[in-house]
Amino acid sequence: MWLLKLNWKSFSLQRINAQNPRCIPLALFSTIPPGPSPVLQELCNVVSNGLGSLDDLEASLDRFDASFTSSLVSQIIDSCKNEAPTRRILRFFLWSSKKLKCKLEDDDFNYAIQVFAEKKDLKAIDILVSDLSNEGREMKAQTFGIVAETLVNLGREDDALGLFKNLDKFKCSYDSITVTAIVNALCSKGHARRAEGVVRHHKDKILGVKPCIYRSILYGWSEQKNVKESRRILREMKSVGIMPDLFCYNTFLRCLCEKNLKSNPSGLVPEALNVMMEMRSNRITPTSISYNILLSCLGGTRRVKESCQILKLMKRSGCSPDWVSYYLVARVLYLTGRFGKGNKIVDEMIGEGLVPDRKFYYELIGILCGVERVNYAHEMFERMKRSSLGGYGPAYDVLIPKLCRSGDFEKGRELWDEANRMGVQLQCSSEVLDPSITKVFKPTRKDDEVCTISRTLVQEVKAVANGNKNKKNKNKRKSAAPS
Repeated sequence: MWLLKLNWKSFSLQRINAQNPRCIPLALFSTIPPGPSPVLQELCNVVSNGLGSLDDLEASLDRFDASFTSSLVSQIIDSCKNEAPTRRILRFFLWSSKKLKCKLEDDDFNYAIQVFAEKKDLKAIDILVSDLSNEGREMKAQTFGIVAETLVNLGREDDALGLFKNLDKFKCSYDSITVTAIVNALCSKGHARRAEGVVRHHKDKILGVKPCIYRSILYGWSEQKNVKESRRILREMKSVGIMPDLFCYNTFLRCLCEKNLKSNPSGLVPEALNVMMEMRSNRITPTSISYNILLSCLGGTRRVKESCQILKLMKRSGCSPDWVSYYLVARVLYLTGRFGKGNKIVDEMIGEGLVPDRKFYYELIGILCGVERVNYAHEMFERMKRSSLGGYGPAYDVLIPKLCRSGDFEKGRELWDEANRMGVQLQCSSEVLDPSITKVFKPTRKDDEVCTISRTLVQEVKAVANGNKNKKNKNKRKSAAPS
């Protein structure tokens, strides 16, 4: 499903800096001139690369004569956040809050909390949030949203809800932004029921963002594959005058298909097509994404016939398949041993003028190598090169060792030399080209064993047939005997 994962964050309420310019990290407003100053470079080096314990870090910072400002502190954190361990950044920030003659501003604390949340450092978050509360500072709505999302992602949804319930202690108001932030965070991991509880208690705060709230809750129920509750949310949206859009129906369709994939595979196609019919009745045209959700689940149950039929149905209904659609059908064909048909589907896609992503070829080459069809994998690689997509390194790294382990060292050497001529950096070792080092794969089942198994099967079939014949003759004799 990696190709079909819906871009959830693009539909959530954006953490919009335009709505609240103060939420922009202070580093963006820094008065430090372009280019790092010597003082900044030296401090970043101490925080990022200094040796010794955290106490040694503080001792090194104490020896600096430079005057610190709040903007400089944020600038150092911004410069070190991708290099220094979070514990060193935390100790630097705590040292700054104690040593600075001019106190750190609320924006500095909020920016530091955001950095630690993005780094998933729960201890640092707990320490700074506690300091924020103890010092009577303000938590920005954007900071709360990032922290809530991090806590839920790490399995601490109770802490996220606890922080939300105590927002007043952080001078952060309950408004559409904070309510939407906690709802989005909870629903992103399937905690839809708890999100609905938040909405019930803050109905007056979501008047302007109801569509976004409903989308989030629908997504939350779909994460649990709860078709009944997802359908309830769709009905509720219509009842309050909010028509479900394409995202809502695709979310419900994914929920329905994934549920049927586990419990009712035969219902995949008819129930999905019913949803698409409902979409059209509401003037929403299913897109290739809608069909790809169904194709992905059909591939999961190796439903070859239905997958090919859905691809044809897309064309008849005026929905042009994209490269993902062709990938999903070709994939299931290859996995079920229909290599000729799979190649035909790929060539059909190329004939339509579609230029797939590199992942299309990477995945299919990997599948063909996995089912021991290296010749077809090599043909797929030739198609990739003809499309001039570039990025051939991963394909060479898979094909060269596979060819050599299959005994085709000559073809492996050809690809190796070809890659070197093209300047491709290979990850595989040149040792795979040496027959004295690389072990050639040999089938574990011998021909004699296959013949023996075949003879045994034939004998069993004959025995069953003879047994059935004897039973019929007995029944005839019984019926012919005088009563």
